[in-house]
Amino acid sequence: MTIKRALAVLIPAAVLLPMTMTATSAAADILLSQGKITATSSQESSSYAGKYAVDGSTSTRWASAEGSDPQWIRVDLGQSATVHRVKLNWEVAYAKKYRIELSADGTTWTTVDQNDTGDGGIDDRTGLNGRGRYVRVVGTARGTSYGYSLWELQVYGVTDTTGDTQPPSTPTGLKADTVAASSVALSWTASTDNVAVDGYDILRGGTVIGSSATPSYTDTTVAPETAYSYTVRARDGAGNLSGVSSALAVTTPAGGGGGGFVLAAAGDIAEQCTASSSSCIHPKTAALVQGMNPAAVITMGDNQYDDAHYSDYTSYYDKTWGKFKSITHPSVGNHDTYDSPAFAGYDKYWGTLGKPDGKRYYSWNMGNWHFISLDSNDFVTESLNAAADPPQVAWLKNDLANNTKGCIAAYYHHPRYSSGDHGDNEGAAALWDVLVNAKVDLVLNGHDHHYERFIPQGIDGKANAAGPVQILGGMGGAKLYPLHAAHSTTAKLLSTFGVLKLSMTDTTFTSQLIGLDNKVLDSSPTYTCH
Repeated sequence: MTIKRALAVLIPAAVLLPMTMTATSAAADILLSQGKITATSSQESSSYAGKYAVDGSTSTRWASAEGSDPQWIRVDLGQSATVHRVKLNWEVAYAKKYRIELSADGTTWTTVDQNDTGDGGIDDRTGLNGRGRYVRVVGTARGTSYGYSLWELQVYGVTDTTGDTQPPSTPTGLKADTVAASSVALSWTASTDNVAVDGYDILRGGTVIGSSATPSYTDTTVAPETAYSYTVRARDGAGNLSGVSSALAVTTPAGGGGGGFVLAAAGDIAEQCTASSSSCIHPKTAALVQGMNPAAVITMGDNQYDDAHYSDYTSYYDKTWGKFKSITHPSVGNHDTYDSPAFAGYDKYWGTLGKPDGKRYYSWNMGNWHFISLDSNDFVTESLNAAADPPQVAWLKNDLANNTKGCIAAYYHHPRYSSGDHGDNEGAAALWDVLVNAKVDLVLNGHDHHYERFIPQGIDGKANAAGPVQILGGMGGAKLYPLHAAHSTTAKLLSTFGVLKLSMTDTTFTSQLIGLDNKVLDSSPTYTCH
């Protein structure tokens, strides 16, 4: 039920006894959610992250992206619990319709309560009786034209004390492997547990900033010339937490030439679906981009499915990733050739953003970085436009020769090497070989619908410290493809959705894969430009 305000009501004394018994039994309930790890479908900005809905303060809040349904916030209670009550303190942007769900694993959800007549204020949903580790509030209809916003999300109930109650050992050996102006790479000695260690929480200044399944983590939310204090703690599957490690003090250096910047990148993005479908992924990856607040966005082709008509671009891609159109530097994919005439939808939607010099390959600069967007359709046999375009190769060589920046990244659709369903592209060697010989630092691709990060490779695909780091980021929203045996140079191979977060300085770069739950699924080392 929903309790809006206290009412003085005269009721028969005979009714008081069961009410008193209920209050007595509920007295054992405790607040389970405060300070716990959250995930959200989106956030308006980093100032309105999910953690602010469980910080115990009514002056901070979570706010979703505006103007789309559904949106959700999830809290990890840390261990299985029986939930009896969920109290929601709405800001002006409230939910007219929402449901409360529980899950044991964060994947399979059961609805324990639903409200189709929400009117804002405080919703105190009592009388619940569900069990799970994860609690999710899903807004399905907004009460205003804004998004959804909660001052506080409070979950009450009883934790499971009948199972494993032994916490993992406290992590030791916390150290900083690399410290850059915009990132700090941490590692530590793994904890032990009587059952198994489930993961680690990373704390900065005493506040949880992320989690990791392995004893390492890269913080890319730091600023130059700033002092930070880090600790970590371990947790097991029952939610038992270890003590926090000894603190590690870190001071980031100054960023050269104006400091670093963050980019968001992905390929193979918008299928023909909208946020009204819970299985539609591109609205969720767009929310990840928004949370990164990037300086620019890179797309590695196949931005719109299936035949990339202009009407499809405006109906689907533009509703989500289109929010970042003004800062996007796109590249073209094979699906753009399926329109009639080929590229008609791509050219009309992107205009001069996609063809700044009248061609679908171009370059641009940011900081001490030179970026090159290429059209790999000209080189692969599967493309309807394959022509092994010598003019593009000549242009590329000339562009590289005239570059004055210290770091170089290139991106295009078809990868030279891939452990996915399409596999290696021999036709893309025409581009790859030129880039390797020019000592390009980073190459981004799509086409195969998975995530794969390689160690630096040479022309032959073998490990070579002088070669570029290749990252295949075809996980922007289109249906995932099967994986095959990993290459010997594959550092990480995942079948998952997400967005690539690139943290660039004037002399280095690091990458992270951010999953749909905002967790870091992969972190690269910090690479120094050639």
